[in-house]
Amino acid sequence: MKNILYKLFEHQYLNRDEAATILLNIAQGKYNDAQIASLITVFLMRNISVEELCGFRDALLEMRTPVALDAYKPIDIVGTGGDGKNTFNISTAACFTVAGAGYPVVKHGNYGATSVSGASNVMEEHGIKFTSDNDKLLKSMEECNIAYLHAPLFNPALKAVAPVRKALGVRTFFNMLGPLVNPVLPHYQLLGVYNLPLLRLYNYTYQESPTQFAVVHSLDGYDEISLTADFKVATRDNEKIYTPEGLGFKRFSEADLDGGNTVKEAAVIFDNVLNNKGTEAQKSVVMVNAAFAIRVIHPEKSIEECIAIARQSLESGAALNTFKKYVELNS
Repeated sequence: MKNILYKLFEHQYLNRDEAATILLNIAQGKYNDAQIASLITVFLMRNISVEELCGFRDALLEMRTPVALDAYKPIDIVGTGGDGKNTFNISTAACFTVAGAGYPVVKHGNYGATSVSGASNVMEEHGIKFTSDNDKLLKSMEECNIAYLHAPLFNPALKAVAPVRKALGVRTFFNMLGPLVNPVLPHYQLLGVYNLPLLRLYNYTYQESPTQFAVVHSLDGYDEISLTADFKVATRDNEKIYTPEGLGFKRFSEADLDGGNTVKEAAVIFDNVLNNKGTEAQKSVVMVNAAFAIRVIHPEKSIEECIAIARQSLESGAALNTFKKYVELNS
C-alpha cells in the first residue's frame, strides 16, 4: 500500500488492474484503517478516473455474493449520497412507488455514511431483517415486486471499510461504487449523482455495460431529482435539462426535503409519504424520481405518462400496500 499511496500522492492515476487489486486487498484485511483512510482522502482531493472506477467495480463484482433475480429484469433506484443535503429517504420511497405500479425493483442500499438516514437505516427502523438468502429474496420479489439488498451482506470490501467511512463522515469513492455493484446486476437503473463531472463519469462507465440507465443530477447539488432547481438527465442516447415547472411541479426549497435529525424522524416522513400524508414537496419529489425510473423501463412513454403512473401508485395506496406486505414478509 505504501507504494500505491506514494504514486497517488504524486498525482498519478491507477490503471484498472491496480485499482482492482487494491479493493481485493482491502476485502482480505491487508490494510489497516489509517491506510484505508489515506486512500479515501486521495479521492476526496481529485476526481476518480473511469479506469479507476471500473477497476474498483471489477473487484467488488468479482467478490460479490451472487443473487439470482435477474430473470425479473428489475430496476434499482439509488443515489451516490455525499451531497450533504440530509434529505429524507427519497429513492427508497420511490422504489416502493415503482414496485406498487407493478415494476420489479431490486434496491441495493446501506446505512447512511454522510446523512442521518440511509436506506438500510429506514428499513431497519421498520423492523426489516436483512438477508442474503436467495430463496427469501426470491419470495419477496414474487409476493411484493421488490427485494432489498443490504450492501455489506453481499460484498466483503464494503463491510471491511464501513467503520472507516462512518468515522470519516465524508463522502468517499465507495459512495460512487455502491450504485455500480448491485449484485443482481439489474437490467435497469436510475442513478442520482451530486455533481456534473460524476454524471459524465457514470455515463461513460454505463456505456460499457448492457444496463439501461438514466443518470440524474439537480443543478444545485442534489444526488436526485429534488425539484429545488433545474435538473439534468443523461441516458445512453441523450442528455436533457428539465425544469420543475415544465413537468407541472412547483419549485421547492431545501428545507422542504429535510430528513430530520434522527432515523426515527426520517422514518416518520417516509411513512407519511407512502400514506399519502406527506407535504406537497415530499410527495412530488418521490413521484418525479419514480416517474423517471419508470421511463428508464419504458422509454417510449412520455415523462407525463410516467408521472401519472407514479402518482396513481402513491395516491391509490398501491405503494403503501406494497410496503406493508414487504414489511410483513421480511420482518
